[in-house]
Amino acid sequence: MRVLVTGGAGYIGSVLVLELLRRGHHVRVLDSLRFGGESLLGAYGTCRFDLIRGDIRDEADLVRALGDGIDAVVHLAAIVGDPACSREPEEARSVNYEATCRLVDLCRSRGVTRFIFSSTCSNYGISDPACAATEESPLNPVSLYAETKVEAERYVLRAADEAFHPTVLRLATVFGISPRMRFDLLVNEFTRDALLLQKLVVYGERFWRPYIHVSDVAEVIITALSAPVSSVSGQVFNVGSDTENYQKRQLVALVCEQIPDTQVEVVPGGKDPRSYRVSFEKLRRVLGFRPRWRVVDGIAQVRRALEEGVFGDPFASRYRNVEA
Repeated sequence: MRVLVTGGAGYIGSVLVLELLRRGHHVRVLDSLRFGGESLLGAYGTCRFDLIRGDIRDEADLVRALGDGIDAVVHLAAIVGDPACSREPEEARSVNYEATCRLVDLCRSRGVTRFIFSSTCSNYGISDPACAATEESPLNPVSLYAETKVEAERYVLRAADEAFHPTVLRLATVFGISPRMRFDLLVNEFTRDALLLQKLVVYGERFWRPYIHVSDVAEVIITALSAPVSSVSGQVFNVGSDTENYQKRQLVALVCEQIPDTQVEVVPGGKDPRSYRVSFEKLRRVLGFRPRWRVVDGIAQVRRALEEGVFGDPFASRYRNVEA
């Protein structure tokens, strides 16, 4: 296939692009390179890759990116996470919602048949942990980030017809090593702080989250792209693993098993009220997908890279989506 990946230089995108190329697809990336483009250097070993530096909000850039026979679009470009969206609320709405709507309309008018939209399990907001949220559970966004994703999801799904086949993937909290590394994601952050600071500060220790490795996210996207249209058109999938739902205190325990000298400071309350446990049964049943990586594997992976000095200063701003 000829696949356009928006946000392809990002944390998930840079892993996905390399995997698509490895499997023989032609890949075009549209990215503003806000955090640099070094994450894509590994893609330059083939003529099946090209990059368009542009803004997802600019229609001319979108037209250029879709210009010559794109079969599928994987839409990852976004202002990601609650802190980044809170800092730039107008930009978050224009990028996460308005630009998504414009891209969908252009894809339909230009004959793009497959469209993968990256959403988030944060859309569930606060839910009863005794009853894991399914794709049919009520959405309860409690942040601007989730609000923009819920609005965009609705637009994407309404666009489905006999010629345009969108799929929404609600991702668990992602972790693991990527060419565009981030240490503002909880598993990566806790591993870094435990190893290098010998201390973890934990807010909301009883709050639930599901987790998934970045390589498994790329694999799910490719699985959805290659699945029969009848299985994925107009469908929503939670992306993660039932075994990888954890309370923060459980996550801390997993980190401390591998980095045992860590001191833990528990702070009551916290600014982030989200707590949700999620079911991934539909992903297994319809797409036959089970993630390969567990959180304990991700902790070990990140720890090894840190111990070997891969990142220089892992506290540097380049490894976050917003300045500290």
